[in-house]
Amino acid sequence: MPVNNKVLNNSCLVVVPHIIDVIIATVTEQRLPFSIRVLLESAVRNCDEFLVKKEDVESILNWKQTQTQTVEVPFRPARVILQDFTGVPAVVDFAAMRDAVKKLGGDPEKINPVCPADLVIDHSIQVDFNRKYVLIILIKKKKSEILILLHFYISEEMYIFSMHFRSDSLQKNQELEFERNKERFEFLKWGSKAFQNMRIIPPGSGIVHQVNLEYLARVVFQQDGHYYPDSLVGTDSHTTMINGLGVLGWGVGGIEAEAVMLGQPISMVLPEVIGYRLKGTPNKFITSTDIVLTVTKHLRQVGVVGKFVEFYGPGVAQLSIADRATIANMCPEYGATAAFFPVDHISIQYLEQTGRDVEKLSYISQYLKAVGMYRDYSNETQDPDFTKVVELDLCTVVPCCSGPKRPQDRVAVSEMKEDFESCLAAKQGFKGFQLPPERHDVSVPFQYNDVDYSLSHGSVVIAAITSCTNTSNPSVMLGAGLLAKKAIEHGLSVKPYIKTSLSPGSGVVTYYLKESGVMDYLVKLGFEVVGYGCMTCIGNSGPLPDPVVEAITKGDLVAAGVLSGNRNFEGRVHPNTRANYLASPPLVIAYAIAGTVKIDFEKEPIGNVNGKEVYLRDIWPTREEIQAVEREFVIPAMFKEVYEKVEKVNDRWNSLNAPSDKLYTWDVKSTYIKSPPFFDGLTKELQQPKSIVDAYVLLNLGDSVTTDHISPAGNIARNSPAARYLTSRGLTPREFNSYGSRRGNDAVMARGTFANIRLLNKFLNKQAPSTIYLPTEEMMDVYDAAEKYQQAGHPLLVLAGKEYGSGSSRDWAAKGPFLLGIKAVLAESYERIHRSNLVGMGVIPLEYLNGETADSLGLTGRERYTVAIPPQLTPRMIVDIKLDTGKTFQARMRFDTDVELTYFHHGGILNYMIHKMTDN
Repeated sequence: MPVNNKVLNNSCLVVVPHIIDVIIATVTEQRLPFSIRVLLESAVRNCDEFLVKKEDVESILNWKQTQTQTVEVPFRPARVILQDFTGVPAVVDFAAMRDAVKKLGGDPEKINPVCPADLVIDHSIQVDFNRKYVLIILIKKKKSEILILLHFYISEEMYIFSMHFRSDSLQKNQELEFERNKERFEFLKWGSKAFQNMRIIPPGSGIVHQVNLEYLARVVFQQDGHYYPDSLVGTDSHTTMINGLGVLGWGVGGIEAEAVMLGQPISMVLPEVIGYRLKGTPNKFITSTDIVLTVTKHLRQVGVVGKFVEFYGPGVAQLSIADRATIANMCPEYGATAAFFPVDHISIQYLEQTGRDVEKLSYISQYLKAVGMYRDYSNETQDPDFTKVVELDLCTVVPCCSGPKRPQDRVAVSEMKEDFESCLAAKQGFKGFQLPPERHDVSVPFQYNDVDYSLSHGSVVIAAITSCTNTSNPSVMLGAGLLAKKAIEHGLSVKPYIKTSLSPGSGVVTYYLKESGVMDYLVKLGFEVVGYGCMTCIGNSGPLPDPVVEAITKGDLVAAGVLSGNRNFEGRVHPNTRANYLASPPLVIAYAIAGTVKIDFEKEPIGNVNGKEVYLRDIWPTREEIQAVEREFVIPAMFKEVYEKVEKVNDRWNSLNAPSDKLYTWDVKSTYIKSPPFFDGLTKELQQPKSIVDAYVLLNLGDSVTTDHISPAGNIARNSPAARYLTSRGLTPREFNSYGSRRGNDAVMARGTFANIRLLNKFLNKQAPSTIYLPTEEMMDVYDAAEKYQQAGHPLLVLAGKEYGSGSSRDWAAKGPFLLGIKAVLAESYERIHRSNLVGMGVIPLEYLNGETADSLGLTGRERYTVAIPPQLTPRMIVDIKLDTGKTFQARMRFDTDVELTYFHHGGILNYMIHKMTDN
C-alpha cells in the first residue's frame, strides 16, 4: 500500500529487507496488542544497526515470547512534551550542558533538541485570589418575613443576605503569576530562541495535557512525504492522558526526556500488556470520574506496575474521547506505564470536533487502516492476544470519591460518611488519623467577616474544580454547571469561608460554559475562573482565610479538601487539609454546598431552604441532559478560535525581553535561575565505580514515600532551610513563591529536599521535615544534617519501603538527594519513573531481595553500611552489603538495562550526553 511504504526510511529497507512483508502479517496473524504495534513501527522506522538494531525489531515482532523475558528494546518517540516546573530545570540543564561542552573543547550548539519539544507553562499560577462578597444586610427576623431578599447563608440565630459580585480573581492571579515568575518566564523565552525545535505555549493558555489533547497531538505525523504514528514522552507523569486519543505516550524523568530531545532512544524493558475489557453501559447518573476511580482501585488490586494496559471491548464505544482521556490520565495512579485506547472512528470525530484540519483527518484514517492500527471495538476478530485479561462491567460503577490520602482508595459516595468516621479512629496511615474517641465530635467556633461559624472534623475548607483529568471533559464540566444552576434555583449556597475555585485546562472550557449559560450559576456559588493551569491539583491552592487556619489549628481538626484532581497525597493539596478527596466536578460542588464530607447524600439533605429539605438527587443532572447541552455548545469553532491565537494572545508574555545569545549569561544575583553544579569537575575520562564505604542513613522511611515527600512543589515554609537561604538573599516571605517555581535554582531545591511537613521518618516516629544527625544524636532539618555529613566526608543512604518515589514525575526528587550526598537508596520497590531518575543522576537504586525488608533483616538505620560495587557490572546484579555491626546481606542493584549501566559509568545520563557530544 502506498501510504505504508512511506513509513519506512532507507535504513530500514537496507537492514531489515524482509520487514515490509513480515510486519503486516505479524500484527494481524499474531494479534499483537495495538500499543506494541506502535513500538514495532518506531523500531522499524529508526532501525540503523546503531541505536536501533535488527534484533530489537525481531524482539518486538516476537512479543508473545519475549514479553516475560526482560528483553530490553529502544523506543524513539516522535516528540517530547514538558510543563514549566520540569521544563525550567530542563532548559537550565541544557544551558549548563552547553557551557560544559564548550569547556571540554566541543561545539556547544550540539546541545540542541533534535526531537520536537513543546513546553506548556501551566504550573506557576496559584489560587491567591478567589470569590469576593459584599455584605448588604444583616437582620434578625423570621424566615417568612424576608423571602423577597436574596438569600446567601442562614446561621442559627440570624439571616445574612449578600450580593455576590464577580471579582477580578483571574486578572489578579495572572498579574501575581508574572510578578513572581518574570525571571523564569524570561529564561524560558530565551530558551525558545536559543534552542531549535522548542515551542513554548505561554502562561494562561491551559494545562499541558489538555492543550496536548485539544491542540498539540498529531495522531499521525507527516514529514517529508513519510507518515508515522504520533508518540511522545513527557516530563509529567500524567502524560498518559494522550493515550485516550490513541497516541502512545507516558511520563519520564526530566533527565531522561532531555536525552530524548538530544536524539537518544529510551531504553525500556518490553512490557507485558494487560487487556482491560469494558462492557455494558454506565448508569445515567455516572460520570467519567466515577469510572476512572473504579478502574484505578481495580487495577491497583490487579497489579500493573511497569506494564501497558490496553482497553478494548464493546464498552469502549460507550466512552467519548474525553472519557477515555480521563481514564488514561490517571494511569500513574494505578501504576501502569501506559493506558492505551487505539484510534477508532470516535477518535477521528473528536479531531473533527476540536477543529483539526479536515485534510489531515483523511490521511490519518487512511494511514492507520493501512498499517493495521485502526480499531473497531465492536469487531471481536480485531481483539489482540494479551498477557492477561481483566474486565469491568460499566453498569456496576457507582458514584464515588477517592481518599482521604491516596487516589486508589475509592469510596462509594453512599459510604463516605461512614468511611470518614472510621478513618478518624483508625491507626495512623493511608486510611487513618488515629484520633481518640473523645475528640471525634470536636467543634471549633470562629468568625469570618463578622459572622459566626464553626468547623469540625470533615468540614470542607477547599472545593476546587481543577486538573486536566476532569476539566478536559465537557460532560463533567457541563454537569457541574447544570448542577450549579439547579442548586441556585433551589436556593442553595456555599459558605463564604470555603475556598472555592474553577481552573479550566483551556480557554475552550470557559467558552462553552459561558455560551451554554451555566457560568453565571457557577460564579454565584463561588466557582469562578481563577486561572488557567494546574493550581490546586499540584498544591498551588493558595492561602486559606486566617480565621479558618486558626480554627483548624486550635482544634487539631481533620479538615477536608475536595477537588477534581488526580492526586491527593498527604501534604500535597494544602498543609491544613489532612483529608483530601478526589471527586467529579459535580460532586465537588455538592460537598461544597454541604460543607462537610460527613454526609450520606442518599439519606441526608444537602441543604434546607425555607424549611424544605433539598437532596442531591433533586439537583443532579442526568447524562441525557448533559449530552444535549454538549451537542449544542461544544463545537469546532470554539477550539479553532482559542487555539489559533494561543501562542500570541498573552500580552504580558509578548512584552517580555529575552537575550538572544546562544550561551546563557548567568546572573549570580538570581534566586530563580542558577547554573547547577552537576558538571563541576567533569573530565573526558571516565571514573571507575567505587564501593560505598561506611555510609550513614540520612532517613529511615516507610511505604509509599512520594515525590511530594522528597521534593515538595508547594509553598516554602518560613522556618525551612530554603526560607533561611532566600532570606539571606534579601527576600521577604511574600517573595518566596513555591518550590516548584524555583526548580531552576539548585541552592533552593537542595534545601527543599525532604522538606515536606508530612514526611514520616522512623528515626523520629512523627511527621516532620527533620532527621537525627547520628554522630551526635541531634535532631535537625534534613538539609542541615546532610550538610554536616558531607562536611565530615560521610556518604549517605536512605532506607525505604514499598513504592518509593510514587507520585509525580519529578526530576528534583533525584537531583536533590544527589546534591545532599545520598549515594544509594535501599527500598522494597520503586515507582518506575523515579527509579529511572535516580539512575539518571548516578544514585544507585538498591532493592531488597524477595521477601526481605528492613524489619525482617533487623535494620534500624543506625548502622553504617558498606555496599560492595564490583568493577564489572551487569543489569539487576546482586551486591553484598556489610554493616558496621558485622551483619551482611544482599540486595539487587536496579540498573535494569545495559544502557542504564552505561549512564552510571559516566556519572549519569547528562554526563553521558556531554561526553558523547564532546567525542563527536
